[in-house]
Amino acid sequence: MQDISTNIAAVESRIQAACDAAGRKRDEVTLVAVSKKKPVDLLRSAHEAGLTIFGENRVQEALVKIPELPNGISWHLIGHLQTNKVKQVIHCEFELIHSVDSERLLLALEKAAEEQGRTQPILLQVNVSGEASKFGLPPSELLPLLETASRCPHLEVEGLMTIPPFTEDPEKAAPHFARLRELRDEAAEASGFPLETLSMGMSHDLEIAIREGATFVRVGTDLFGAREKNT
Repeated sequence: MQDISTNIAAVESRIQAACDAAGRKRDEVTLVAVSKKKPVDLLRSAHEAGLTIFGENRVQEALVKIPELPNGISWHLIGHLQTNKVKQVIHCEFELIHSVDSERLLLALEKAAEEQGRTQPILLQVNVSGEASKFGLPPSELLPLLETASRCPHLEVEGLMTIPPFTEDPEKAAPHFARLRELRDEAAEASGFPLETLSMGMSHDLEIAIREGATFVRVGTDLFGAREKNT
């Protein structure tokens, strides 16, 4: 079993240092532990060591893990969501869905949330880089989607998410993070949605993301180790 406590302390130290450098308070940034493909025993140890928010990429995997882990864990869905999984997602009661990227998906979530009598917090995923391999809506579609969301009383749009292109130099992610922040500011003013949440930054670039305004950083590798190949 990995020394998860040591890994958590190292990541927390990086977050604190990044907040200090950016003139931000530590409580302005929330750590989401990316737990995809990680065994329940490791996640249980991580929870015992202080982690309280886990981010899963796949609905089916989350459905297996959630009943096996203690109450008090906050589950976030951070991976691409297909419309045929929407009812399962709402049933899982994820505290936050980071990856809503189309009107079709938005309306499916609204319908499922209404049927189950709950309100679902979401983020809109924006593909700020235009990279073909990334999910997310184009920036030009953000305001129209917010207009649709304004007519969805069972959804709460809390902010935006993005995944920049991977580069060895984390500083190259800065323009993408800055662009998401700018889009958030513009969209909040135009739409009336506060959009206080910015989910951006992972293990190798979290400092850059925090500098550019991230409120959620999604960290997997530096907490749990690299994923096995072919997983």
